Amino acid sequence: MTGLDIIIAGVGGQGVLLSGRIIAVVALAAGYDVKQSEVHGMAQRGGSVVSHVRFRKKVCSPTITRGECGLLIGFEPVEALRNVHFLREGGSLVCNTRKISTLTVSIGAEEYPADVEREINSRVCRVAGPGGALLIDGTSLAIQAGDQRTLNLVLLGAAMKALPFSPGQVEAAIKKTFTGNMGNLNIKAFRLGRAASR
Repeated sequence: MTGLDIIIAGVGGQGVLLSGRIIAVVALAAGYDVKQSEVHGMAQRGGSVVSHVRFRKKVCSPTITRGECGLLIGFEPVEALRNVHFLREGGSLVCNTRKISTLTVSIGAEEYPADVEREINSRVCRVAGPGGALLIDGTSLAIQAGDQRTLNLVLLGAAMKALPFSPGQVEAAIKKTFTGNMGNLNIKAFRLGRAASR
């Protein structure tokens, strides 16, 4: 039974923590031991948010150290860039290309990198190897699904190639998490993300 260490990074309000919970639910249902931890930034909305999810036969620590992460899901390019050093050799990154001025950029503590996508590709290539990065406009796909708030499920769908689960297992967890129309929208977003990764 192989496992995986996943980091999900984004900005408060994007659904980072919910994505981590859905992955944890799927992993538990598949018989894995699961540990999850969360790091919140300066503000619930607008600050950096990172979720660590680890699952395997036995997990001792909930946090992932540098060079251990097998999958990094970035909801925002700069937040993905901040966490690239966690990737292991052969790891994968799935990143939304839509930029958000984070709190640190808004208050002038940081400048937004001019060519963030090129920098992400360069760092992922150095750390994880060539072909490790998939950058998609997940926000546009979430809007296409019917609600921008489904970005987290678009990116989860796009990351499926790196996950040891079937699409049916993830969709079952989505149906348990969301009811009514939101369930349908999230399933649609998940499927659009999967299609984009092909």
